[in-house]
Amino acid sequence: MSLELIASATFGLESLVADELRKLGYEDTKVENGKISFSGDELAICRTNLWLRTAARVRVKVGEFTAETFDELFEKTKALPWSRFIPKNAEFPVEGRSVQSTLFSVSDCQAIVKKAVVESLKQEYRLEWFPEDGPLMKIEVALLKDVATLTIDTTGPGLHQRGYRALATGAPLQETLAAALVTLARYYPDIPFMDPFCGSGTIPIEAALTAHNIAPGLRRSFASEKWPWISPELWQRVREEAQDLIKPEKPDYLIGTDIDERALKIARHNAELAGVADSIHFQRLEVKDVTTSKKYGKLVTNPPYGERLGEKSEVHQLYRELAEVKKRLDTWSFYILTSYPHLEKVFGGRATKRRKLYNGNLETQYYQYYGPRPPRRQS
Repeated sequence: MSLELIASATFGLESLVADELRKLGYEDTKVENGKISFSGDELAICRTNLWLRTAARVRVKVGEFTAETFDELFEKTKALPWSRFIPKNAEFPVEGRSVQSTLFSVSDCQAIVKKAVVESLKQEYRLEWFPEDGPLMKIEVALLKDVATLTIDTTGPGLHQRGYRALATGAPLQETLAAALVTLARYYPDIPFMDPFCGSGTIPIEAALTAHNIAPGLRRSFASEKWPWISPELWQRVREEAQDLIKPEKPDYLIGTDIDERALKIARHNAELAGVADSIHFQRLEVKDVTTSKKYGKLVTNPPYGERLGEKSEVHQLYRELAEVKKRLDTWSFYILTSYPHLEKVFGGRATKRRKLYNGNLETQYYQYYGPRPPRRQS
């Protein structure tokens, strides 16, 4: 069936998600704050969930309308074609959010939408009661400037949950953001790659998944896999396609270092679960000792920010040490995600490019220092 779909994204990553959608063959993208709308079918739900590296989740859009009163919200929600998507036994909880809208009480909006969906399904199925013991079809009512968008989540746990991070260190970087850092650094498997603050290994693992062209959702399941109108054969087909597209060749040089041996142990375990353990070399190393014989490469990292009281002098020293690494590796490109405000001062120069990104609720900058282009290889 023809569907309106929405890939949601963390602020700042919308253009990356749109690029990914176009590469998957979905050209009619419409980019707005936090979401990318596109057209597709059941196959699109399977493919986008499996392949999107930087999106948060994929939703089916059921309807959109203006609502300034609760009566309006109820009647217009009830009029939408819910039985097209929701079977008699589905579990359909409602979550909501409201921004700059007359209907600002999220809990009231959720209750009204739930009641309206139930009334709509009663009319279609000629039932008075729904067991809600079947597949999960979570509804979201999102109000923005009095426009209500009603969607059903196809993903389940967010797309950042790849299934490989059974263990993590404190405040780990989300996998989707790590993938975005790798994408923005324009990493390819023949380019040396290093993360000197690798922690539980998320950035090197996402780089390895990219290098091998492994679909990020290949090792997990999705809410819509249990929906009756998407066949198991379709999911199987998409997974087999993804399996066939994996590139077995190892990246040339992919390294993660950290001072914390416990974090490195977790990183190795996570890389094993992701199926890329043989492609990444993890090593215990202080930042000041980081060096390499490789002439050109990409250093991509998410160092400590020094947000907590008492950490500032220690973190300042870490950034000075990283600046020394940059002086030594003066032909490498450096990509650093941080909220540390003095990075350019410590590095002795403005970044080639900066991009505002959010790590959780924290506003950060992605500082990009481009090194010289490596000479072209002779064919």
